[in-house]
Amino acid sequence: MPSVTWGVVQGKKEKLVNRVKICDYLKTLGIIPDELENLELPSTIEVMSERVQFLLRLGVTIDDINEYPLMLGCSVRKNMIPVLGYLEKIGISRSKLGEFVKNYPQVLHASVVVELAPVIKFLRGLDVERQDIGYVLQKYPELLGFKLEGTMSTSVGYLVSIGVSPRDIGPMVTQYPYLLGMRVGTKIKPLVDYLVSFGLPKKILARMFEKRAYILGYDLEETVKPNVDCLISFGIRREAIPSVIAQYPQILGLPLKAKLSLQQYFFNLKLKIDPDGFARVIEKMPQIVSLNQTVLMKPVEFLLGRGLPLEDVSKMVIKCPQLLALRVELMKRSYYYFKSEMGRPVKELVEFPEYFTYSLESRIKPRYVKLQSKGIRCSLNWFLNCSEKRFEERLEGDYIESETLGPSFCIGGKLELPGNEIVSDEEDESDDEILYRRTVSL
Repeated sequence: MPSVTWGVVQGKKEKLVNRVKICDYLKTLGIIPDELENLELPSTIEVMSERVQFLLRLGVTIDDINEYPLMLGCSVRKNMIPVLGYLEKIGISRSKLGEFVKNYPQVLHASVVVELAPVIKFLRGLDVERQDIGYVLQKYPELLGFKLEGTMSTSVGYLVSIGVSPRDIGPMVTQYPYLLGMRVGTKIKPLVDYLVSFGLPKKILARMFEKRAYILGYDLEETVKPNVDCLISFGIRREAIPSVIAQYPQILGLPLKAKLSLQQYFFNLKLKIDPDGFARVIEKMPQIVSLNQTVLMKPVEFLLGRGLPLEDVSKMVIKCPQLLALRVELMKRSYYYFKSEMGRPVKELVEFPEYFTYSLESRIKPRYVKLQSKGIRCSLNWFLNCSEKRFEERLEGDYIESETLGPSFCIGGKLELPGNEIVSDEEDESDDEILYRRTVSL
C-alpha cells in the first residue's frame, strides 16, 4: 500500500488545511486531484512537490499522472526508488523506466520482496533466460501483478498437458508473454478444441504453439472461425484444412478474405487458373496468400521465356505451387542442366515440376550421374522423389517400382503415410517430430 510521509503530529483542522493547499498546488500544475480524495496525502507541499518532480524527471508527464493519479500516493524513498532500482537490476534500462511506469504505474505500489521478486523467480523457473526478463516485462508489464497460483500456472499446465514440451515454455513466454495471462477455460482450450475438431492432432498443435506462441492470441470468434469459414468458401476442402493450418498457422490471424480475393483474381488474370485450381494451390502452399505478386510472376515469366505455353505453366503451378517461391537464378541452372546434360523433353518438367525444387548440386547431378553409370532410364519422379537410402535401394533393384504419393492428412487427427500404418498419438517424440516436419515442409 502507498506509504505516508508524516510530518509533525497535526490536528484534524490543520490536516484539512494542508490537504486543500496540496490540492491547489496540484491544480496549478494541471493535475486533477479528484481521485486523491480517499488517499492519505503528504503533510507538506514540499513532499508532494518532490514526488511530482521525481516522476517528471523519470519521463512521466502530467497527462500520465492524470491517467493514474494514485501514483502520487507513493513515497519517493520507500516506494519509487526501491521498485525502480529493482526493475533496473532485472534488466530494464534506466532510459526505459519512465515508459515502463507509464504503461504500468501500479508497479510503484508493489513490494519488491513480497510481489515482484516471486514473479521473477517464477519466470526463471519457466526457463526464461535472465537476459530476457526485462524484455518480457516491457512487453507485458502486467505480469508483475499476477498471482503465481492463478492464471499463470494454469495456462502453463494446460499447454504442457496437450503436448507442449516444458523446456519450450520459456522461449514461448519470451516470444509471447501474454499467454501467461490467458484463461484456459475461456481462451486457450476453446481454440484448441476448435482446431482439434477439424482433425489437427494435439501434438501438431503443440509443435505449432512452440514455434509460434502468438497463435494463442488469435481471437476464436472474431478471427479464427471466420478465417476457416473463408477458406472453405474459397473452395478449400474441409479435409485439407488441417494440412493448410499446419503448413501456415499464421493464416488463422490474417485479414484472409481480402488476401484470398486479391490472389484469386491475380491467378485468374495472369495464369488463367480458375477458382478450383486456385483452391488446390492454396491447399498445397497456403503461404501463397501472403506472397508479393511481383515475386510470384518471376518464376512464371522464366518458364514462359523458355517457350512453355501458359496452359502448361498453369498446370505446373497447380501441381507444385512451390515453384512460385523459387529463385529464378536456381531455376535457370536446373533448367539448363536438364536441357544440356539430361537432354530430356520439356514435357517431363510439365509432368514433374517438383524437379525445380530439388538442389542441383546435392541431389539432381549426383543421382543422374549414378543413373547414367547404371544405364537406367526412368522418370524424374522416380529418381528424385525419395530418400538417399531409398534411391540406393532402387539402383540395386532389378525393376522400377511404381511411384507413390507423399504424406497426406486424414480427417480425424491422424497423418497417413503411404506404405505405413497410420501414425498414432502414442508414437514417441522423435516420430512425432518427423511427422511435424513432413506436415509443414514444402
